[in-house]
Amino acid sequence: MTKRDFEALADFRLAVRSYLRFSDETVRQHGLTPQHYQLLLALKGFPGREWASVGELAERLQLRHHSTVELVNRAQGNGLVQRNEDPDDGRTVRVLLTPEGQRMLALLSPLHRDQMQRMAAALTPPAWAGTPCPQTTPGTAATA
Repeated sequence: MTKRDFEALADFRLAVRSYLRFSDETVRQHGLTPQHYQLLLALKGFPGREWASVGELAERLQLRHHSTVELVNRAQGNGLVQRNEDPDDGRTVRVLLTPEGQRMLALLSPLHRDQMQRMAAALTPPAWAGTPCPQTTPGTAATA
């Protein structure tokens, strides 16, 4: 790797950390924890439906199952999510956004989108000299 490669890595890491700090401060100013915002976003952004199981949320949030249960418990206690039985599988509990959770997400997500747009250049991974950059999807391995 070249000096420029290390500079690009450091610049990208700084941009990611800056965005995360913005996010943490923004959600706290609106009375949520960063973890609660991430939970709400994971629910609303879950592919193909408006709910997720605790196990699916644990995977999306990269948390252990028991930590996700505690996070959902706290969010439910704050009126942000609710649990419903899955009518197709009695062993599964669906976690859904409440109207308050929807309201908070509608308030905070545009702020995050706007910040990402402002930081677009800094958040774009660098092109590495002479090395193709494999495309990956979250949860999948890169292939060369």
